[in-house]
Amino acid sequence: MPSGNPVLRPKAFQGLPVTGERMTMNGTITRTGLLLVLAVITGGWTWQRFADAAVGGDVMGAMAAISPFMWGGLIVGLVLALITTFAQRFAGITAPLYAIAEGFALGGISAVMNLRFPGIVLQAVMLTVGVLAVMLLLYRSGLIKVTDKFRMGVMAATGGIALLYIVDMALRAFTHIQIPFIHETGALGIGFSLLVVGLAALNLVLDFDMIDRATAQGAPKYMEWYGAFALMVTLVWLYMELLRLLSKARR
Repeated sequence: MPSGNPVLRPKAFQGLPVTGERMTMNGTITRTGLLLVLAVITGGWTWQRFADAAVGGDVMGAMAAISPFMWGGLIVGLVLALITTFAQRFAGITAPLYAIAEGFALGGISAVMNLRFPGIVLQAVMLTVGVLAVMLLLYRSGLIKVTDKFRMGVMAATGGIALLYIVDMALRAFTHIQIPFIHETGALGIGFSLLVVGLAALNLVLDFDMIDRATAQGAPKYMEWYGAFALMVTLVWLYMELLRLLSKARR
């Protein structure tokens, strides 16, 4: 059964050579940490660029200063994600580059959000790390068991949320209409964000399970980078949803 993460598609770990050094869960987690460090470094650079440009209250000038890095990071990150998904052997190169690109984008987004809601980024980062640690602990301890029904339920819910976001973006782009509960700050909006955060957390469990299955099948060592990349994709999603949830609570 596939993971809810689209980059951990059913055939990602099939038909791989089983000679040489093998993939391990601990190795994958280590590489995930390295990707996160790269994202933090480039994110910190974009953040500092925004802060320097915003001295004196020139927020518009600061936005202009980081916009190329934000949009460039998003676009390059998407391209690298597609390459990594279909060329897993090169994940050792493309995954770090993806983390660097995402760092530029997330650093800009985080700087803007923190200016509007001071302290929100630190809260979101701490919550993201906490959720990752808790879900890994729950998975490793066996308190959360990944069954076929569990996988199918999380996958269906993830697909539904993705479709809803696509429809919302299309409506906003062409009609300037938005789906209210995605953006509103009332109980319904906060409840929706809590639901999505919970779903992102459950996707981490599916990622752990898929990587565990790959290690049991004797996937080659370079697939640790691919597994780390997949976890990074889920963590970026989780972080962004936590930012959205906290901003709704602040408003």
